[in-house]
Amino acid sequence: MYSSTQYNPAMQTITIKAVLLTTSFAMLQVAALFVAQIPVAAQENSVSSSEPLSRIVFGSCIQQDRPTPIFHTLLAERSELLLFTGDNVYGDTNDMAELRAKYQRLDSNANFAKLRQHCPMLATWDDHDYGINDGGADYAHKTESQKAFVDFWRLDSQSPVRQRDGVYDAHLFGPSGKRTQVILLDTRYFRSPLKTGPRRVAGPYVPDDDASKTMLGDEQWEWLERQLQQPAQLRLIVSSIQFVSSAAGQECWANLPQQREKMLELIRSTQATGVVFISGDRHWSEISADSDSVGYPIYDITCSSLNQIHARATPTENFYRVSKSTFHYENYGVLSIDWEAADPVAEFSIRDIEGTPRIQQSIPLKKLHYSSTKSD
Repeated sequence: MYSSTQYNPAMQTITIKAVLLTTSFAMLQVAALFVAQIPVAAQENSVSSSEPLSRIVFGSCIQQDRPTPIFHTLLAERSELLLFTGDNVYGDTNDMAELRAKYQRLDSNANFAKLRQHCPMLATWDDHDYGINDGGADYAHKTESQKAFVDFWRLDSQSPVRQRDGVYDAHLFGPSGKRTQVILLDTRYFRSPLKTGPRRVAGPYVPDDDASKTMLGDEQWEWLERQLQQPAQLRLIVSSIQFVSSAAGQECWANLPQQREKMLELIRSTQATGVVFISGDRHWSEISADSDSVGYPIYDITCSSLNQIHARATPTENFYRVSKSTFHYENYGVLSIDWEAADPVAEFSIRDIEGTPRIQQSIPLKKLHYSSTKSD
């Protein structure tokens, strides 16, 4: 996991324009306050709204003690759903009082409070809000950390996440034919220890073919198979770490190649259509795609960080990278989709602190299908 201690303040180039709201920007912010709220169902596999989602915003890696001017920009996006994809605070502690205090510092952020008030949110965690850098199943305080997580995100008392180990969750939005499924994975609670080797640019981790090791754990894998059998036209699988990218020393699914293949095989065996991964973690953004493993391209939209700059400012190698560039300053992601179009297209963009698109990817939903399979 990329550590926030590598931040280089000399690279901070936020302009006054990005920090101060202009009159037109303020008008957008006010408009955002009146966006119709889409409820998030407490129970899995129940549909949260009869209206399809046409605009989703997502992001990761919030250092709770640093300024968050990008929250103004998120509010102005008028999204119908906001996804926090991990490292939502930097807890990094065995002291649960300290972890809760860090959550409280984010909660007391006035602009986060506005986001919480005016935009439905879903979240999963990564290592830093889990409680330990690069942590997995052996973290001693994971049960208490999960309690802090569900309390901070104000999960409904009937939420299954309050009843089981791990923070994985799933929700359906929209009517048949225009339905989006959001699957939030937990890549921490059950994950086996990673194998290390000579340190590379991105870190010390190397692929490990040990068949006994797991990323999700048996129960989460069984749960995921059931979720992939639910009818949906677009499936956003939120993985805090990159799924598609090749291994370059960082934490990613490629470190457990048998688990990565298990995911691909599960998508194939369930004939799940419309799958797109959303990831964070890296403190830069890029888009990766695996075009050969499933029967249609599996994209991974990596979006990171909301308020930290990647100190090295150069990406690691990634055989699967399809974006023409990477982006290493504060950023967030937007997914927009016109369900009324004859052939709906998922339009993904990575945007900077001023809301300017820096990386874009158009994905026609018909391209995310097996030729003989229906999704509803």
